[in-house]
Amino acid sequence: MSFDVICFDCDSTLSKIEGIDELARRVGLAEELSKLTDLAMNGIVPLEAVYEKRLSAIRPDRDSINWLADLYIDEMVDGAKAVFESLLAQGKSVHIISGGLRQAIMPLARYLGVPENQLHAVDIYFDDDGSYRGFDEASPLAKAGGKANVVSALKGSGSIALVGDGKTDMEARQAGAYVIGFGGVADRAVVRELADVYTVEPSLLAVLPYIS
Repeated sequence: MSFDVICFDCDSTLSKIEGIDELARRVGLAEELSKLTDLAMNGIVPLEAVYEKRLSAIRPDRDSINWLADLYIDEMVDGAKAVFESLLAQGKSVHIISGGLRQAIMPLARYLGVPENQLHAVDIYFDDDGSYRGFDEASPLAKAGGKANVVSALKGSGSIALVGDGKTDMEARQAGAYVIGFGGVADRAVVRELADVYTVEPSLLAVLPYIS
């Protein structure tokens, strides 16, 4: 199948990490907060039930976000760069849609050739000294159904496919996206069940035949 607009999740799809969990690990809260991430990604609780709770516990400062930005790139999923190069060479409109933190994902997006206005993520705010102040609580991507909202806004650009690993990615089907479940990092039963097609290959190159 061929699509005009190709969207990707970030955490456990473009990079092998879950960014919030890595920030939690950095401050000694990994075990407690990773359970919340799993509950949201498996669709057991809505994303908004854990989003603010995790960030308020971690309170990531600017240095932490810069550290995470490097980690996203260091832990990039095999084949991700090649997939983006192929799609961009075909003239596809490529977007990243993530419930992660925009400032941490932006360097990865740039590395993959995604323009800033085609990265859809949640802004984080800092005080003048770089300490944590808060996040964009109005962002649809900090809530359940947010990816469907973003996909709906992109529908005027043509047919849409989305690649992701979690329950929040499957919500894009509600907005008419063809959804490819990527289980190469995290193999989730709910995604196997709901995705239009599913792969557990560790390389992102496995999704290319479905989207180009």
